[in-house]
Amino acid sequence: MRTTEQVLRDHLERRRCGDLEGDLRANYSDELVVLSKDGIYRGKDGIRKCAAILKKILPDATFDFDVVRAADEYGMLGWRGAGGNGSEACHGADSYVIRDGRIIAQTIQYEVWPEGSEG
Repeated sequence: MRTTEQVLRDHLERRRCGDLEGDLRANYSDELVVLSKDGIYRGKDGIRKCAAILKKILPDATFDFDVVRAADEYGMLGWRGAGGNGSEACHGADSYVIRDGRIIAQTIQYEVWPEGSEG
């Protein structure tokens, strides 16, 4: 069984490579619950919707992961992103509950500044 940190690291690597579907297959539970500023999402389709929202805001984005923490079945990421349109996502913080090698719960929070804004 993979550890919480192994699941998080695999999740990050797949997202860096743009492999959303591989990430969903390898790392997410079908019973997933996601809480975000945009709403409550369930299952793998929920993550697809969250990813589509972020992609619309930050097209062709690159991401930096400043913090990766894992303890027992809990994980946390601190991140920021820059979109090809000049927008930036700052103060990104995702938290996770991981059981049996799968993400079963996730929270997502970030702030976005449009091109030319001070963040």
